[in-house]
Amino acid sequence: MKAIPVEPGPSAPRPSVLRRLSRPLAALAAVALPTAYIAAVDPNAPGHYPTCPVLRATGWWCPGCGGLRCVHALTRGDLTTAGHDNLLVLLLAGVAAVFWLRWLWAALTGGPAPGFAIGGRGVVLLTLVLVVFTVLRNLPMGAGLAPPAL
Repeated sequence: MKAIPVEPGPSAPRPSVLRRLSRPLAALAAVALPTAYIAAVDPNAPGHYPTCPVLRATGWWCPGCGGLRCVHALTRGDLTTAGHDNLLVLLLAGVAAVFWLRWLWAALTGGPAPGFAIGGRGVVLLTLVLVVFTVLRNLPMGAGLAPPAL
């Protein structure tokens, strides 16, 4: 078969900067609104948020226990307290911030949005990290990973 040359057709118009920024900014708003609520309503004061069902049923800190307190401390700029409340949430917030900044840059420059995919090994690794984190924070040697009791 003989290859037939294809002439380039009219390229699709490039979306405006505002259109390209709409998704990253919508994601920012979706995170900023609940974060603003957590900043305003202190999770350290009892009665504002429900008790973790895992903590209530087992007495063990789950991987998310202290996450609201961590976010509250982050809104105050207190990284030490945030890390003590939930180190895993602090690390994930940093990863999410870097990912969002890459997405914002891609939208500003017109580049492709960064991809994010977790394969089977990634799922196993994340599960293992969650299990190890949960067990460690509930042992006496990992008490520094557990949030302070209210």
